[in-house]
Amino acid sequence: MRSSSISGVIWQPLRLTLSVAILAYATHASAGIFADDEARRAILDVRQKVEELRVDSDRKLTEEVRRSTEDVAQMRRALVDLQSQLDASRAEIAKMRGQGEQLARDLADVQRRYKDVVQAMDERLRKFEPARVTVDGQEFMAENGEQRDYDAALALFRKGDFGAAQVSLVDFLNRYPTTGYRATSLFWLGNAQYATKDYKDALASFRALVNMAPNHIRVPETMLAIANCQLEMKEVKSARRTLEELIGNHPGTEAAAAAKDRLGRFK
Repeated sequence: MRSSSISGVIWQPLRLTLSVAILAYATHASAGIFADDEARRAILDVRQKVEELRVDSDRKLTEEVRRSTEDVAQMRRALVDLQSQLDASRAEIAKMRGQGEQLARDLADVQRRYKDVVQAMDERLRKFEPARVTVDGQEFMAENGEQRDYDAALALFRKGDFGAAQVSLVDFLNRYPTTGYRATSLFWLGNAQYATKDYKDALASFRALVNMAPNHIRVPETMLAIANCQLEMKEVKSARRTLEELIGNHPGTEAAAAAKDRLGRFK
């Protein structure tokens, strides 16, 4: 469109000059004033002017084409630069999206590890927290170490290592003077002492149990064990009184039935 307007501007003076020249020639011809050589000169002059106009027009057109070409080239470079910027922006966005996804994965991993750490800490703390236990019908709170030490001492007794069981149970009672295992521990300590024929200490352990917990589930069995210790120590009268007391205070128990059988042997 620009080239067309330029061509129109260039050729308009040329057309005007040609028109003027032709009109002049026609006027002179009709009047018969110009001679042939003058007519040739006029024609040559017109041709020269036309050629000058053509050359000037070609020059201007060439310049305009050059400028247009440069403009197009500049626009192409601008488009290439813009495309490069768009590509760089897309790459940066993709990179940021990838970083965001990686951050999300890292965050999820951190949250998972935090959860594992908290859970591990809870489990470790739980080992040090008191636990509710039930032994011989008695429910109480026991420390983790307390329960562990009691189980270890009882394991020695059940294995038949009565000497080691005595040492372990005495140490347990000294270490945990207010333990809920105390009555039961005294029962097993007395039995371990009885098994090693330490009847005096066994008698003391059994009596300590009866005195501290007269309603304990193992009291009937303990009183029968007291009578056995007394018999081993040749304290027959004391053994008889213990058996009679057992029958009177705990009728219907297996220990009371065993006590009746023992009393029958005395007769």
